[in-house]
Amino acid sequence: MIDPSNVLDKVARSLGRTSVLTAPPTPPELPEPLVRLVHTDFGLRELFAKRATELKMLVEPCYTEELPDKLAGFLKANNCRAIGMNVSKLLNGLGLPQSLRDAGLDVKTWDDLTLDSAYDLDAAVTDVTYAVAETGTLVIRTDANHGRSLTLVPKVHVAILQPKNFVPDLLDLMERLVKDGVGSHVTLISGPSKTADIEMNVVIGVHGPLIVKAYILS
Repeated sequence: MIDPSNVLDKVARSLGRTSVLTAPPTPPELPEPLVRLVHTDFGLRELFAKRATELKMLVEPCYTEELPDKLAGFLKANNCRAIGMNVSKLLNGLGLPQSLRDAGLDVKTWDDLTLDSAYDLDAAVTDVTYAVAETGTLVIRTDANHGRSLTLVPKVHVAILQPKNFVPDLLDLMERLVKDGVGSHVTLISGPSKTADIEMNVVIGVHGPLIVKAYILS
């Protein structure tokens, strides 16, 4: 059996250390171009759309007035009838819950759902907290009005994005989360659920949504 202390001693000796450090080492300074690949706030929507599409997310720019009809048509085309939504000032302001009900869909908001009933949903329609342009990632900070199972359980997830949601990269995201708080949980979504655990064959929709659609509002 390997003695862990011997391993650490060997590492310390190889680094030329003869005594225990009294303070953590200072990390090296990394040139900004190496760690920050996005250097401007211009074109974030376009970059997000490109990256997200590469990850098999469906991305569509959309004018606000077009959204209710486009959303209802997309959900019906994917055989979605039972729809869950987070309690959202944005979604309510756009009139989406009522417009989808008028289109014949069964819509419930998170305050009317339980974890068990989330498994009966065909789709979730949510807003997002941020959208990371560099990686094509949706970021959702969950709370009492937006349970994390809402975007992890149904087979279809539709996200509604505003221009203010976009951040350049993951470093900017971390800075925002430190400032704004993480809530009870933060979910990062980069396209539909996928895995290649078995013989390196990629399978879509195993541990979460099979389809992720993002409408980017203009």
